[in-house]
This record gives sequence, C-alpha cells and structure tokens, in this order.
Amino acid sequence: MAKDNKNSNKKPKVNPYWIYGVIIAVFISIQLFSGGFGGSTGTQTTPAQFLDYLSKGDVEKVEIVNKREARVYLTKEAQEQEVHKKSVPKTMFPSVTPVPNYKFEFGSLENFEDDVNETIKENNLTTELTYETEHNVWGDFLLTLLPFVLIIGVWIFIMRRMSSGGGGGAGGQIFNIGKSKAKLFDEKTDTKTSFKDVAGLEGAKEEVQEIVDFLKYPEKYTALGGKIPKGALLVGPPGTGKTLLAKAVAGEAKVPFFSLSGSDFVEMFVGVGASRVRDLFKQAKEKSPSIIFIDEIDAIGRARGKNNFSGSNDERENTLNQLLTEMDGFGTNTNVIVLAATNRADVLDSALMRAGRFDRQIYVDLPDVRERKEIFEVHLRPLKKEETLDIEFLAKQTPGFSGADIANVCNEAALIAARKGKKAVNKQDFLDAVDRIIGGLEKKNKIITPEEKRAVAFHEAGHATISWMLEHAAPLVKVTIVPRGRSLGAAWYLPEERLIVRPEQMLDEMCAALGGRAAEQVTFGQISTGALSDLEKVTKQARAMVTIYGLSKKVGNLTYYDSSGQSEYGFTKPYSERTAELIDKEISDIIEEQYVRAVKLLEENKDKLTQLAEVLLDKEVIFKDNLEKIFGKRPFEKQESFEEAAKEEPNQDISEEE
Repeated sequence: MAKDNKNSNKKPKVNPYWIYGVIIAVFISIQLFSGGFGGSTGTQTTPAQFLDYLSKGDVEKVEIVNKREARVYLTKEAQEQEVHKKSVPKTMFPSVTPVPNYKFEFGSLENFEDDVNETIKENNLTTELTYETEHNVWGDFLLTLLPFVLIIGVWIFIMRRMSSGGGGGAGGQIFNIGKSKAKLFDEKTDTKTSFKDVAGLEGAKEEVQEIVDFLKYPEKYTALGGKIPKGALLVGPPGTGKTLLAKAVAGEAKVPFFSLSGSDFVEMFVGVGASRVRDLFKQAKEKSPSIIFIDEIDAIGRARGKNNFSGSNDERENTLNQLLTEMDGFGTNTNVIVLAATNRADVLDSALMRAGRFDRQIYVDLPDVRERKEIFEVHLRPLKKEETLDIEFLAKQTPGFSGADIANVCNEAALIAARKGKKAVNKQDFLDAVDRIIGGLEKKNKIITPEEKRAVAFHEAGHATISWMLEHAAPLVKVTIVPRGRSLGAAWYLPEERLIVRPEQMLDEMCAALGGRAAEQVTFGQISTGALSDLEKVTKQARAMVTIYGLSKKVGNLTYYDSSGQSEYGFTKPYSERTAELIDKEISDIIEEQYVRAVKLLEENKDKLTQLAEVLLDKEVIFKDNLEKIFGKRPFEKQESFEEAAKEEPNQDISEEE
C-alpha cells in the first residue's frame, strides 16, 4: 500500500531536452517557410555578367533587396541551359518561396536601374523589376532582448554568490552576514589533541575534565540533584595554554564543539553581532549536548556603559547583551556549556562574571619548575637532542617562561644547532636560545670604543657585586657585556618568587638595580645614560611602595590603586596637590637612599669590583663560579633540590645597559 502511494505521488518530470527539441523545430519551420534553410540563396555573380544574361533574355525577374543587393530569377528555358546548370538551387527541404539563381551587390541604385531599364528597352524584354525591403525579425528581436538577458543573468549570478554559504567576507555573503562563523569540531574531525598533550596545568585540567564528565555522564551528577555548569572562564597570562586546554576539551568531550574568537562577532553592520550570537546558540542547542568556546572574549565582554562618549548605538554592548541573555535567560538550554578564554578578566562586565553565567573561573598560571619540565618533555619529543641533555637544568634556567615561550626556546635551539651544522641539539644550544629570546640577537658588528666597553663592564660588575652582597637581592646566573638587541650588556638573575614581599626585600632589589650607576660613580667619578632601564625599574618599584602597597611611613597606610582599571581613563587624581608633592618627595628619598647605600658598599669593596670587571672585560661573559672565586661563597645561598625549587619558584629578571 505504501508503495502504491509512493508511486501515485510521483509526478511526470519535464525533460529539458524536449523543450530544446521544440525550440529547434520552431526555428527549422520558420527557416523552411522563409526558404532560407538548408539550401543555396543564389550563386554569386557580377553586375556585368548579369547584364549579359539580361540582354540574352534569360532573366525572368530581378528583385532589388534593401537598395543594395540584386537577386536574379532565370526563366525555365534558361535554367536548362548548360551555362546556368550550376545556378539552379538545390535544397535539402522543399521551400514554399522561390529561391534565386544569382545574387550580387551593386553600387549606385540609380545607375543600376538605368542600366537595367535601358537593356530591357533595347531587347524588348518582359523582365520584371521589383523592390523588396527585408527585416531580420529574429535578429532584431534578439538584439533587443540581449541587454535584458545580460542584466538578468548578472543579477542571478550575484544573488547566487551572495546567498552561497561558502567563504568570503561581509560583501561575499550579504544574506549570511548574521550567521555564526563558529568552526564545528566533533568526534569525526581530525581534532587529536587530548589532556595527555597538555603538560602541567593540573588544577585547570581537573576543572575542565569535570565539565567533560558532566557532558559524558550527566546522570552521575543529576542523580544527586546537581546541575551542569553554564560556563567556565579560562583566565591567565598570554601563552599559558588556555586555547590549548580548550582544544584538549574538544578532543576529549566527544560532543560537538563550536570554536570561534570574540572578534568574529564584530562587524561594521548594526545588529550583526547579536544575530551571530543567536545563530551560534541555535546551532549549539540543535546539537546539544555541546560546547561553545569563545577565545579572547574581552573583545565583546568589556564592561558596559563606560567610556562611551559617542552617545550612539554601541554594537559591542548589543552583542554582549545578547550573549548574557543566551547564557542565562528565559528558555536557556542547560545542555550547552560555554568556555571562554581571556587575559583581561579585570575589564569584563560584572554581569558576565556572575554565578549562573560563568559559574567558575579557572586560573591558568605560569608554570612552575616541575610543570616546565613536563612542558619541555612535550616539546622535545620531535627534536633530535643529545641523550645526556638534562631537562631539569633547562626547567631551572627558564623561570617565568610560559608554555609558548618554552616551545619557542625548543624551536630556537633547533635552529641554532642547525645553523652550526650539528647533528643533535645540545645544552649550549638551549642556553643560547634562552639568551636570544630574553636579551635579543647578539650584535657582533656593533662598534663600541674601549672606553665604552670598560664603562659597561664596570656597570654590570656593579650589579653583580651588590646582588651578591645583599641578602634579599636576586642571586646571579650570568653577566655579559656582549651587545644584544638594544642593550650593551645584561645580567641574568633568578629572584625567588614571593607571594608577599617585605619592604627590606624591595629595598635590596632597588639597591642592586642602582649598583650599575653607583659603580660608574665610584670607578670613574662620573655617571652616564647607561642606567636608563635600571632607573625605570627602580622608579616603578618606589612608586608602587608609596602609592600602591602603603609601605611609606610618611604617606601612611593608603593605596591609590584601582583594581577595576578605570582610574587610568580619569582626568583627576585621587589625592590633593599637597599629597602629590609628598609622594614625589618620598619616591625620590627612597631611591636616593638606596643609591647612597650602593655607593658605600662598592667603595668598601672597590678592589673586588675592579677585579670582577677585569675578568668580565677579558672573558666578556662570566657566571656564578667567577664571583665565588673573587667573593667566596655567598653567605645567604640556599641549597635547594629540584623538588624544593618546585615549591619555591624563582622568576627571571634582566638588568640592561642601554
């Protein structure tokens, strides 16, 4: 029965070839009745030959067409003559209208008429002279129709291009401009990244793994009355692996995963961002359970109603309003989870951060020494490295490096080894790569006078001496006077990472930073512009002590720090002019006090300072061992194992000679 219904619903399809056949048949019929198809329209001849045939009485009729062409019709007797045998028309199909025997074109119509009439009179002929005006109806019709056909064809082409779902920008898909640009990943795609490929980030992986479990086994949580979280925000510095973590979620979740950037919502047309948000969530709900990942969400998620001086419609705010509604509004589907990543969580709108929208914030911090070792192991897999390479040493030498920085170190080390023609990447290549990334490219051709080189050596030796002698200053790793990037010399330190910093610790660091200028004063009795980066660093530290951390006795326990970040856009200061003067004086006093302290320390140890500078001039690069030979063991040195270093992680700092 079903088959009969199916057959009865089938309608006869019109074959386009039948339509083409009918059109061709119509044209053939027109040509047949006009006598022009398939046969000759007359043998070509000349006016002189025609007048000869006319004088002999062979011509029955002469037809002048459009005042420029003559068509000659012979008598029946003449057509039987041997001379005119070739001019007898041979047609494939029978013709209704007679076909001329000869045809030719003439110049002047009046002269031609005179010649014909004179010949007819002289020979007393009955030849008929007629006139015909022909119009090419189909040609004129097609010429009239052609512009309209071209316009319609171009219009159809443009419409198809505009409505096509393919690539292109706003101009390429005018009708799809409100559609979401999200890229869809599912279990059938080639997304091979998993949590095994994400080194470190144990806490972040646990949080994200729980979201994956929510989607895979929802009954495990709903049985206890729990609800799937609406969203999770990945926050952290650039290069720490936020996007990589989202890729791992796409590989692990086995559910549809929509990935796009915050800037994909932004367009020049009003209402497009909100429309794309609606379309994105519509697609996600159709494929639920699913995950939406919005990278760099601060492009659309900034706090509303601030710094909008235009007074006009704010497209970004409309997009954010639509996102807020879709995440937790009327009719929200609970099976769509939103993941987002940003390194500017402080500028996001508070409505976006509330519970029920982004239920949890996952902080993706810079890796510690143990996590850096794991990251090195991941990025060293494709490299041909020496078997004796100490990965723990590399992890200790790269404090403050993000995952992206470590990937860059591994790549740079491989390039350096290839440049030197090595078969494997060794420890020195990695150290050179770290120097290259932190300090810049080594300037071997930079012209520097002996006096300048000596000043740079004493400047860097001053940093090394002060940092070695102060308890809370950062321990030295390496000092060089080889120009790199914009600096003429640099010193590498490994300061301890402290969760809280005391005033004496900050003051010791400031004193060490001023050691370069103090060494120039003690040695040469004059100072130079080489301490620019040192002064910038010290001034920021002193200002932070006074205005942010409240570590100044004269200013007191006050802070003028605004965590919302809005004070930087203001035109007024949160303190009076008198307080401003006090702050400036206090900052200056702190810096000058530490400078005097550095000068005093270097004067007491001037011989050791000179000895260290001479070694630096000789070798150009010195390490911790060289300082131990001159100063002896550092009394404040801590003996740390790799496990202890993982708990108390150092950061990297550079002091540059500009």
